[in-house]
Amino acid sequence: MMESGAPICHTCGEQVGDDANGELFVACHECNYPMCKSCFEFETKEGRKVCLRCGSPYDENLLDDVEKKESGNQSTMASHLNDSQDVGIHARHISSVSTVDSEMNDEYGNPIWKNRVESWKDKKNKKKKKSPKAETEPAQVPTEQQMEEKPSGDASEPLSIVYPIPRNKLTPYRAVIIMRLVILGLFFHYRITNPVDSAFGLWLTSVICEIWFAFSWVLDQFPKWNPVNRETYIERLSARYEREGEPSQLAGVDFFVSTVDPLKEPPLITANTVLSILAVDYPVDKVSCYVSDDGAAMLSFESLVETAEFARKWVPFCKKYSIEPRAPEFYFSQKIDYLKDKVQPSFVKERRAMKRDYEEYKVRVNALVAKAQKTPEEGWTMQDGTPWPGNNTRDHPGMIQVFLGNTGARDIEGNELPRLVYVSREKRPGYQHHKKAGAENALVRVSAVLTNAPYILNVDCDHYVNNSKAVREAMCILMDPQVGRDVCYVQFPQRFDGIDKSDRYANRNVVFFDVNMKGLDGIQGPVYVGTGCVFNRQALYGYGPPSMPSLRKRKDSSSCFSCCCPSKKKPAQDPAEVYRDAKREDLNAAIFNLTEIDNYDEHERSMLISQLSFEKTFGLSSVFIESTLMENGGVPESANSSTLIKEAIHVIGCGYEEKTEWGKEIGWIYGSVTEDILSGFKMHCRGWRSIYCMPARPAFKGSAPINLSDRLHQVLRWALGSVEIFFSRHCPLWYGFGGGRLKWLQRLAYINTIVYPFTSLPLIAYCTIPAVCLLTGKFIIPTLSNLASMLFLGLFISIIVTAVLELRWSGVSIEDLWRNEQFWVIGGVSAHLFAVFQGFLKMLAGIDTNFTVTAKAAEDTEFGELYMVKWTTLLIPPTTLLIINIVGVVAGFSDALNKGYEAWGPLFGKVFFAFWVILHLYPFLKGLMGRQNRTPTIVVLWSVLLASVFSLVWVKINPFVNKVDNTLVAETCISIDC
Repeated sequence: MMESGAPICHTCGEQVGDDANGELFVACHECNYPMCKSCFEFETKEGRKVCLRCGSPYDENLLDDVEKKESGNQSTMASHLNDSQDVGIHARHISSVSTVDSEMNDEYGNPIWKNRVESWKDKKNKKKKKSPKAETEPAQVPTEQQMEEKPSGDASEPLSIVYPIPRNKLTPYRAVIIMRLVILGLFFHYRITNPVDSAFGLWLTSVICEIWFAFSWVLDQFPKWNPVNRETYIERLSARYEREGEPSQLAGVDFFVSTVDPLKEPPLITANTVLSILAVDYPVDKVSCYVSDDGAAMLSFESLVETAEFARKWVPFCKKYSIEPRAPEFYFSQKIDYLKDKVQPSFVKERRAMKRDYEEYKVRVNALVAKAQKTPEEGWTMQDGTPWPGNNTRDHPGMIQVFLGNTGARDIEGNELPRLVYVSREKRPGYQHHKKAGAENALVRVSAVLTNAPYILNVDCDHYVNNSKAVREAMCILMDPQVGRDVCYVQFPQRFDGIDKSDRYANRNVVFFDVNMKGLDGIQGPVYVGTGCVFNRQALYGYGPPSMPSLRKRKDSSSCFSCCCPSKKKPAQDPAEVYRDAKREDLNAAIFNLTEIDNYDEHERSMLISQLSFEKTFGLSSVFIESTLMENGGVPESANSSTLIKEAIHVIGCGYEEKTEWGKEIGWIYGSVTEDILSGFKMHCRGWRSIYCMPARPAFKGSAPINLSDRLHQVLRWALGSVEIFFSRHCPLWYGFGGGRLKWLQRLAYINTIVYPFTSLPLIAYCTIPAVCLLTGKFIIPTLSNLASMLFLGLFISIIVTAVLELRWSGVSIEDLWRNEQFWVIGGVSAHLFAVFQGFLKMLAGIDTNFTVTAKAAEDTEFGELYMVKWTTLLIPPTTLLIINIVGVVAGFSDALNKGYEAWGPLFGKVFFAFWVILHLYPFLKGLMGRQNRTPTIVVLWSVLLASVFSLVWVKINPFVNKVDNTLVAETCISIDC
């Protein structure tokens, strides 16, 4: 087909073919998207009457032909479906590889696998036998379908809308961006064509740095070209899926909470997160909370036991009085009038009783924490006298305990509670466990076996649910038939408690969450930030979105050369590449058939559930594989709870992921400490889009490391993860070009997320240049002409206007923008610089860096942690830059005083750049000084040492003594008559 030059259908991979007139069949006359007639008819029958690529409506004549053909063939449709030769590859694209594999399995395959397939067939047959009325009365329309055909007025309306930024705000913003690009072009033309010969090295360094800064600005600015806002309608969601007198039709949600070290992540913080989840405003039978204890600590287990008991009182109290937030620690610490809007006379009495119960609960948990400070020599022992299985944190079996749920304890009013499950995956020496990403993937499998909700919401242990309706906000998008079909996840912004009013170290990240993420929402969606995110489970399984066409066979996308420089002549593929393509085609065949698996006979179904395409992808668990086939979630009716627990223990085994696609194509992706960025990037490359949801009341709130040292270490971890992705095969510079599903502005955004640490190299050079200029008396800019002055003035004005217009459409305050700018410099010259060097060390020498978990609790005094200074090597580069610039300013003024009036003009430009550096590093200087202007001794010693070195350099330059021209002195001496 490739050699003949005939167009290939992008949906099924076959030739497009001709229409009734003998001409080439064209489905869309706007973009000429290659689609064969059979695929076009299938898409039309599914109700999709617009082009998959450009969104233009199909030709009405083509649609009429399909409708006539469909009406004429209704009586013979069943026979065509059973005839594999007539249907061919258009029976939802069953691949030839899958067929061969099934035939081989029939003769030489594993008999255990055959038994599994037969058991699934029996389950399907039992379900069919349970509904004999459906066979005798085929014309009867189900009640649910009747309701869908005639929805009420509210239910028929969209569940969410997109309203773009007003034109009077966005048009000037775009115009200034274009104007700034033009000014940058003229500016660099002037800088390159006017070198400074007396300081050529400094000039060249500054020009290279400025070019990189301009490139970085383009990467950061253009993904914000089309920002949007969204609004959700929870009332419409209830009108559509929660009708009176009927069971709720809302989709189930599995919550994931991850914790590692209970001594650094206090159990009370994790417990508040769990309690806020259990009390969420959502049907209790649709909510399950999984707590992953990756440290296998008995303290975490015992505190969860206490939490489950306290939840029996806390959950009904929250729902009865609709309190917010539903994390008790943060609810009781609010400084508000809690009597406002509370009309029930019993509220005051019950609130006081609940607060008293919570204080007693805190005492019990804190007693457990105090007891856990010192581990017994023989290890921990459970209440029944048996040793705790997780005494050896690096060698222990998998542990699962279900606390609450439909078969567990009920609340004090006798109502059912959401399911609460403790999970600690198996750990054995010699296995790679992949830290948080591995723990999340273990939760994916456990939840699929036990509850299998179609959606997953993951939060960090210190991010509690601040808005009890947050899940409903996400469902307004994910369950909207028009919007949610191609959405892989809904990302909420991160909001934080316990940060100082001025936000000295930009912990809130307001610019990123309120500016950048809104911009990405207008393209292909925001990046995944690791917490506060609701996933479509099918997207985590590596499947592509339903509306996207299948990918043609192509070269390995990890090859940079093959993606960037494609050859017209098809090269010969090596055997490994052929195998990878065959495996991908086999998996895609099963994926594309998931939505209509019930439409096939038993033989075709067995082809879809082939051992090659599933066990080698998902692992050796028949129960888990069956769960992947249930697109709408849920567990089999015949499932036994004890059997499911045994299977759940099996899927969290440390060897389960070996020789599978977990961490490569499925679940959270391995290979970086920032697995969130990488996982979201893979989903976007498959064609999924994500949505940014910003409800009026923040959905989740967490704690941030407000201490300077901890904040820098946090930024170091993020930056190192980006550097790791840059050096991996998943680098956005070359990965994912073959499918063409990642929009180019989205690719720019992902490139920006992995190259920003490298800005530290030109940034630290540019921050050093002002001090060098002041100490040497040289400058990087020649004498300015009128044209050059206009260019510099225009550049500064365009920078200011861009910032002002950005503030105007985003609603961010100027203080937040300035704090973000300051910490961009502080982090750039410290954490980002170290991340680049550590990334190179890991790539070249294989030296890995282990990170300690950031402490989640501050001191008792308000903002006490803010004023603590913990010594770390990350403090050295900013301290050095501060000292040399201060010394340079003193040297510059001394030199100007010595030379006279003419030296003050050039001094202004040099001092301006030096003050620019000092102002940006001022929060760092203030953090070093602490609350009482006390600095650690090691910092003082470093400061004195560096100051001494640069003082000696200054003395060597000797600015106070005029340079003596020896020739002039000799001529003067000759002319004197002695």
